[in-house]
This record gives sequence, structure tokens and C-alpha cells, in this order.
Amino acid sequence: MIIGIGVDIVKVSRFTRWLGNKKLTARFFHENELDILSRGSESALQSLAVRFAAKEAFGKALGCGLRGLQLRDICVVPDIQGRPRLELSGTAKKLLDESGANRVHISLTHESEYAVAYVVLERINL
Repeated sequence: MIIGIGVDIVKVSRFTRWLGNKKLTARFFHENELDILSRGSESALQSLAVRFAAKEAFGKALGCGLRGLQLRDICVVPDIQGRPRLELSGTAKKLLDESGANRVHISLTHESEYAVAYVVLERINL
């Protein structure tokens, strides 16, 4: 059963000033995601933007937006095949558990100007 769906789009250039601001990035990104900043290139900017879009899409799928959600409690990581998945802790894990969902599906895409994330929360009977 589908519990929630969220989508978000961000303009990649919005994150240009974030690359040099460690205080700002630490507020919104999990420490494991901050490694992408060392790339210091267009790909780092796109990766940062698409991860932010994923966090916002997750909040929309929950139905709470960003209320009560610490974005650094969401970490976008690749699985063994390279597909993105969300690792949740703290507020993100708590809100997911409260939603009744037990599976998160995510799709990400980006190009030079925009980054888009799509999240589906599902409850499956185990």
C-alpha cells in the first residue's frame, strides 16, 4: 500500500554558494554526504542539489514537509548496484516509523540546471 509520494525540483545554481559554507552544508547534509564536496566541480554541485531535493521529496511524501525533520538525518547513498537509497536516522527514522511505511523508493535525476527527486513510501506486509 502506498503511504505517500513526494517530488521536488531544485535549481542547481542555487547551491553554488553552499560549496564554500561548511556551517550551512553541515546543517542540511549528513556527514557521509559531505565527502562529495571534495570533488569541487559541477558534479559536486549537482550531487549536492539532487540530495537536497531528495530530502525535501521525502518530507513531502511523509506529509509533514520539513516540519519536525532534520535534513541531516537523511543520507542519500548508493546501493550495491549504484541505485540511490535513503539511510534514515533520528527524526527521519521516527517520522517514517510513525507514518506506517516500511519501504522507501527513490529516483533521482539531474542535469546542468535542475535536479529532481521522487520518493514513494510504501507499507508492505512482512
